[in-house]
Amino acid sequence: MKKILVPSLIALAVSSLASVAQAQTAAESTLSYNVGAVSDYRYRGISQSRLDPALQGGVDYADKSGFYVGAWGSTIKWIKDAGGDANVEIDLYGGYKGAVGDVAYDVGFLRYEYPSNKLAISANTNEVYGAVTYGLFTAKYSHAVSNLFGFDNSKNSYYLDLSAALDLGDGYSLTPHVGRQAVKNNGAYSYNDYALTLAKDLGNGLSVSAAVIDTNADKALYVTPAGKFTGKTGVVLGLKYSF
Repeated sequence: MKKILVPSLIALAVSSLASVAQAQTAAESTLSYNVGAVSDYRYRGISQSRLDPALQGGVDYADKSGFYVGAWGSTIKWIKDAGGDANVEIDLYGGYKGAVGDVAYDVGFLRYEYPSNKLAISANTNEVYGAVTYGLFTAKYSHAVSNLFGFDNSKNSYYLDLSAALDLGDGYSLTPHVGRQAVKNNGAYSYNDYALTLAKDLGNGLSVSAAVIDTNADKALYVTPAGKFTGKTGVVLGLKYSF
């Protein structure tokens, strides 16, 4: 991918951490859904929607044993900007969550699907991942077992994600994040990304978020056809309904 993707890294940064603990304590299996919108779909700091709003939604099944599967989708624009023909991203994933003492863990597989993307090198990507959470802190490592988002000869690229979940009370939470995207054999496209997300649980499944996002990606490489830098510093607003 000549940009890179975000299941709403902003709005989901907090919920992804909370879901680890929730999976440990759930007495029954659950099926849940979510729909939402973001003012800019950022993934790993890079806009997938040409710095424009995006619609998103997903479904998740969490078994009481700890196993889970899910699907999530978002509107995108970067495939067309790269000369392809897809305007949607579909993520399919599955894994297992558990705990050893006070340390929670999450391991799984994620498939990024861009239907009929028609790029010279397919943007479809497979990753395996593992995460550990201790107290407020989570570290996650994602490893590409295919080419990464359309980059040539990029198998074994990786992404390292470090974050913390701070409960501010009254439904507010704050999530600082730093990440490193390394693109194998395409070093010029490697970069770091940073985010600080404030989220508010409004109750009845509704939540809002605001995130400040930045990267040190190469401004000459991560651009729209109009020359706009897709990794620039920006504020992203999100609205999500879970049911």
